[in-house]
Amino acid sequence: MSDRRVRVALVGGPMYDHLYDQLDPAEVDVVVHADHPTLNRAVAERLAAGERLDLIATHSKYAPSQARWLRDLAPLLDDEVIAPLAPGAVDLCRHEGRLLSLPRLIDVRVLWVRADRLPEAPATWEDLLSGQIRFGFPGSGSGLFGTFFELVVGAGGALFDAEGRPTMDGSHATEAVATLCRLATPAPDDLPTWQYDEVDAALLDGRIDAAGAWPGAWGAIRSSGLADRLEPHPYPAGPARWVSYAGCHSWAIPTTCGDLEGARELLVRLAGRDAHALDAAGGSLCAHRGALADVVPDGPVDERRLAITRRTIDEAMITYPPLVEFPAIEEAGWQAINAALRGEATPTEAVARIQDVAACVVGLGPRPRGDQP
Repeated sequence: MSDRRVRVALVGGPMYDHLYDQLDPAEVDVVVHADHPTLNRAVAERLAAGERLDLIATHSKYAPSQARWLRDLAPLLDDEVIAPLAPGAVDLCRHEGRLLSLPRLIDVRVLWVRADRLPEAPATWEDLLSGQIRFGFPGSGSGLFGTFFELVVGAGGALFDAEGRPTMDGSHATEAVATLCRLATPAPDDLPTWQYDEVDAALLDGRIDAAGAWPGAWGAIRSSGLADRLEPHPYPAGPARWVSYAGCHSWAIPTTCGDLEGARELLVRLAGRDAHALDAAGGSLCAHRGALADVVPDGPVDERRLAITRRTIDEAMITYPPLVEFPAIEEAGWQAINAALRGEATPTEAVARIQDVAACVVGLGPRPRGDQP
């Protein structure tokens, strides 16, 4: 007897899992449920092998690398499904004219500060470097490369030039890695092992004085014993721009889908107001404009948090170019920067490694370095 359940691959974590309680095991077979890097690897292996996956969780920055396996959703969905979603979020999910995925959550960071420790919130990265503030940030994984991206762009630089050639060994990139190393010095020694959840935990355990947190962290902040001492502020600005690295968690239907109608029906439900309202209730910034508008702030701190987050989306959101090769660049990038945090490479050596990998994966080959260190 064949299993007619929709086969899905889901991203796991505190900001995602509350929605999955709404999935009926009699109708949905969860074949992958993991953090995003693990999810990406598992999905790539299964799709390359031709395995049936009907619906997958992905991200606007990763979907281009999965494009050969993803269906264009535009012909499958009525306008009434897409229209309520934030247009900017929908645009982030397009690649080369195809709607590769449908947005679920919009991610930008807000700075959370221990008001009892810091009389003034740091407004810039320079402010964070001027004293002995214990600032927490992801010391590994995609979050580390994202923080590097923010520092480069905030200083007026870019990871790629107008022709799409990597520019990751210039002065802005070197200074960004040096800044991360300086920020790590007063922080706990295990920071190079941290990803997003460890940053949030360190903030709520009192091990750091300030950290940038994604919207999904609000639930834990609100219920923590430090809730009365944590205040939200805009994410630190660079000397040239105020930016927050951003993107959209999203849903996609692979070409290996074996139940297209079942997958489409589930996607419509997950894109609807009720599903997005569940995400919004957990503190996340859902992509459904009506569901987000219905959110009633849980007091003045939450009202300020929402206002800062919406302003950041309107004014400061930056995202990576939609590159098929991006996951390889991100992986090499965070590992090189992590080596610098551990004292195993200089900032100059770290950005040289990133540049070489980026140049190779976009087909340019390593840049001749001459007498450069």
